[in-house]
Amino acid sequence: MRIASVGGGPAGLFTAILAKRSDPGREIVVYERNAADDTFGFGVVFSEETLQNIADADPPSIARIEAGFRHWSAIDTDFLGTVERSDGHAFAALERTRLLQILGERAVELGVDVRYSTEAPPLEVLCRECDVVLGADGVNSRTREQRAGQFVPRREGRTAKYAWFATERPFDCFTFLIVETRFGLFWAHVYPFDERRSTFIVETDEATWRRAGLDAYAAVERRPGENDEASMRFCEAIFAEHLQGYGLIGNNSGWLSFTVMRNERWSAGNVVLVGDAAHSAHFSIGSGTKLALEDAIALAGALDRENDVDAALKAYAEERRPVVASLQRSAQTSLEWFEGLARYRHLAPLQFVFQLLTRSQRVTYDNLALRDAGYVARLDRWLAEQTRALGLEVADGTPPMFHPWRLRGRTFANRIVVSPMAQYSAVDGVPTDWHLVHLGSRAVGGAGLVMTEMTCVTPQGRITPGCPGLWNDEQARAWRRIVDFVHRETPALIGMQLGHSGRKGSTKVMWEGMDDPLPDDEAWEVLGPSPVPYRSDSPVPREMTAEDVAAVVDAHVAAARRAADAGFDLLELHYAHGYLVSSFLSPLSNRRTDRYGGSLEDRARLGLEILDAVRAVWPEDRPISVRISATDWVDGGFDGDDAVALAPMLAAHGADVVDVSTGQTSTDADPDYGRLFQTPFADRIRQETGVPTITVGAVASVADANTIIASGRADLCAIARPHLVDPYWTWNAALDQDFRGAPVPKQYRPGLTARRREQTP
Repeated sequence: MRIASVGGGPAGLFTAILAKRSDPGREIVVYERNAADDTFGFGVVFSEETLQNIADADPPSIARIEAGFRHWSAIDTDFLGTVERSDGHAFAALERTRLLQILGERAVELGVDVRYSTEAPPLEVLCRECDVVLGADGVNSRTREQRAGQFVPRREGRTAKYAWFATERPFDCFTFLIVETRFGLFWAHVYPFDERRSTFIVETDEATWRRAGLDAYAAVERRPGENDEASMRFCEAIFAEHLQGYGLIGNNSGWLSFTVMRNERWSAGNVVLVGDAAHSAHFSIGSGTKLALEDAIALAGALDRENDVDAALKAYAEERRPVVASLQRSAQTSLEWFEGLARYRHLAPLQFVFQLLTRSQRVTYDNLALRDAGYVARLDRWLAEQTRALGLEVADGTPPMFHPWRLRGRTFANRIVVSPMAQYSAVDGVPTDWHLVHLGSRAVGGAGLVMTEMTCVTPQGRITPGCPGLWNDEQARAWRRIVDFVHRETPALIGMQLGHSGRKGSTKVMWEGMDDPLPDDEAWEVLGPSPVPYRSDSPVPREMTAEDVAAVVDAHVAAARRAADAGFDLLELHYAHGYLVSSFLSPLSNRRTDRYGGSLEDRARLGLEILDAVRAVWPEDRPISVRISATDWVDGGFDGDDAVALAPMLAAHGADVVDVSTGQTSTDADPDYGRLFQTPFADRIRQETGVPTITVGAVASVADANTIIASGRADLCAIARPHLVDPYWTWNAALDQDFRGAPVPKQYRPGLTARRREQTP
């Protein structure tokens, strides 16, 4: 087999090493356009987990790499002059030049033909003469661009500005420096890569960068390899206290904007992408070299296992793509956290550091407690002080998710919410025994708040024939029975979610076909802001008139009165997921030219009118929540900026908390699903507006809930599907954490010692 690598970075060299080591008969050539001692950047960093992943691939390479490592375990954060240290993280780094030297020497030792200062032959020649061609030429890969129609690259240019320097100040661990200037915040990502030097990456948001005049420096044309000296001097000045008399060192250093690289396909014929040519991950999680080396391991392994090249390249992509996608999601979350770092300026140092350490969502409260129990204990004490300052009692050592919380005249026993989940089991809008057991058992299970499913304000406002309603007294009496049980038998609060289906109404129940329209003889007329159907086969909504708007407002008021009389503790208005008010908020479905369409303020008008009217009749001591879709996940639709603008409007009109979901507003949506994928929206709204939030969506673990609450990303965690299989999720969370402060009904206390016992003979 003949293999050519276009590029002699870590991905190309390590693939060559592993392929040659496995089969010495392979002819392998690596083409590297730069000289052997040229490199860009300074140090590369690895976690112990990464080292373990690659340790068995080629022990001689790894042994030489480890011999050059600078090890440390702490992370220091200097947040505006206050330093917090977290330990137990286990990192190692070395100079990038040395890494490439080790890999190059090892490749030559095995018989790989490594050609430095050499341009690769034309791609068509390599494809003709070789069995496999590696596109290992970085994020700006020429190889990829020559087959762009097959790889289908997608570049996402980000807005933050960064410059990559080094310093001869020998920092002793990973260090984040956040400084305030008259222009705004600047921060540095710093880590040692040998005994005397450290990588020093300066970053800021674009607006601050421009206010500081750095755009003018960046516009000056530089010769290849030349540094932006003016910017380097600027950075030395703002970080002078931290550099302690040392200067910054450049290496073709200037301002950059990070590019996130993704490709629809990783191979085209016998050409395959590895490393940054295939994908990029923001430097804040230190994974570029890790991904490159792990790509090499997977590709070399696939070439060994499979009988032909096509099968090998397919197997490589199938193995790596899910892993890379997961890490890119974490990197994206970290990247966006740093882009919005200024929104956390108001946090106390302990909480700011916890936000920073858990920003990618890969490190959690529970995980950090294992790494550095002392730091988490300090954080716990601080959290308890904040809760007690609100006049609420909390015992020392209480996990964050079990801290009480108060809204208006209602106190939540803990921060867990049973999210609204449609059951499609009502009869003529009347909740049944199913709803009593469903909601009652979850209240018994320990959650602080149990929410009803969306309860419709009119028959026309139902999603399906099985949806519950609150448009008549019979329905109100049935709801009262459920509320009375919850209040009599449990400490849980119970909330009513009210809504109108809008254009997503008149559909079958879930198990007969989600969003499928009803047969004509069972269907009813649906309403919307504009005659735009949800799906191509959905009924076309009738554009609402002023009379329709007034009737919908009145229906919400009547339902709210009934909910108050039934004793509900909290009322939530459903302005999300493409239902009526949501469809007014989204420009994708709202094409109106009157006072209910156009600007965000006008698109929000219906929702605010409903909120005003409902707040006027809802008891003053009971809170109101509004659920929103913080993004449509469609270009040109409602987005995160709109959500940040909407939240204060809702608060000004009487909403006490915003329940932050996303999507389900358009069939064109392209959500970036993953663990906690909606939490950053709740976090942003809470930090930028001060409006309390509920987060929902792929919150499944105890660690997730504790992390969200401790970091201040949201005030409550709404958990849906896990509660379907475990009504006692909150109890079990208490037992998992050995927390004895969660109330347990006297009828069930004997079961606390019998939980999930191992079977014995």
